[in-house]
Amino acid sequence: MKNLLIPALAAGALFASHAALADGEALFKSKPCVACHAVDTKMVGPALKEVAAKYAGEDGAVDTLASHIKNGSSGIWGPIPMPPNQVSDEEARQLAEWVLTLN
Repeated sequence: MKNLLIPALAAGALFASHAALADGEALFKSKPCVACHAVDTKMVGPALKEVAAKYAGEDGAVDTLASHIKNGSSGIWGPIPMPPNQVSDEEARQLAEWVLTLN
């Protein structure tokens, strides 16, 4: 029984993480984020892969990015400020977690 339980749990975790990533991308596409950001290309704001690389391995990165997403930021990526976004705390966290997977 144990021999079947471990692979089943691993498969379930993989499916759940894949679903969370897809949800993050869908959430990104449903918000105004896409007006200034793209995954691979700098637009008005940095490419999301650049953001992921900058914060990779940093303690508190999810909280930092979630705060920037929700409250806006300025001076981090140049002179153009990022305005606050109309997202819930949960949505900001989900977006931050998704962005960090893009590294």
